[in-house]
Amino acid sequence: MPIPVRVEYAHTKKMRQRNKTYYRFLHWPIWIWVFFLAPGPLTFDLFAKGPSSGNMAWLAVVLLGTGIAGYFAQLPGVEPKPYILRFTEDRPNPLYRKICYTFAWADVVSFATLNLAGLVWAAVTGAWYLKQIYLYGYFPLYGLVLTLGALGILPRVRRSTQGEGTERRYFYGSVWAVTLAQTVLMILWKTLPRTHAADVVKLVAYVGCLVALGICATLGLLPRTRPILPGELIVAD
Repeated sequence: MPIPVRVEYAHTKKMRQRNKTYYRFLHWPIWIWVFFLAPGPLTFDLFAKGPSSGNMAWLAVVLLGTGIAGYFAQLPGVEPKPYILRFTEDRPNPLYRKICYTFAWADVVSFATLNLAGLVWAAVTGAWYLKQIYLYGYFPLYGLVLTLGALGILPRVRRSTQGEGTERRYFYGSVWAVTLAQTVLMILWKTLPRTHAADVVKLVAYVGCLVALGICATLGLLPRTRPILPGELIVAD
């Protein structure tokens, strides 16, 4: 017997004509984090060794860039009023949304894939080459995702916003799964001993989290992962 997927109906959602100041401000740190993660090897060193002058310099650049973009309402969720009101409307997807969500996808896909590759290698061979994997594999993979975004292939990055009712669930489901799985992996990395058995535990836990959270997102059990049936006015973040 199939498990029902939870859905939302557009006509039951409260529509807002403007975004409150605190709502706009709280979206800014999301995009700070997205662009701060972009130089993967530098981020890898941050988690491995702690903050460096390079991390602080890049953070300053990101704060300035996203701050200017946010001031001019060029970040998703930071606009004075919602851009998307009707999911069935074939409305042009603004450039700033394409850029922001492309980089967000690149972060999610790159970190999840490379960490998984490092865990598999360690579990099979007993040796850790995660730093080398990031050094040689990060930018090619990141560039591939950016290319897919530039071609309008990724969800929420397409030419039109018409598919937002379903595309946003793919995005948020991926973000929930990868973020929580990475958090679990970080905790295990800090607490478990450096043994082969511990490496296998990390791999199993990481994959288990990704699969479990992916299933939850598919069923609409996580925030913003329910498909929205179109027809009425509704706001999309």
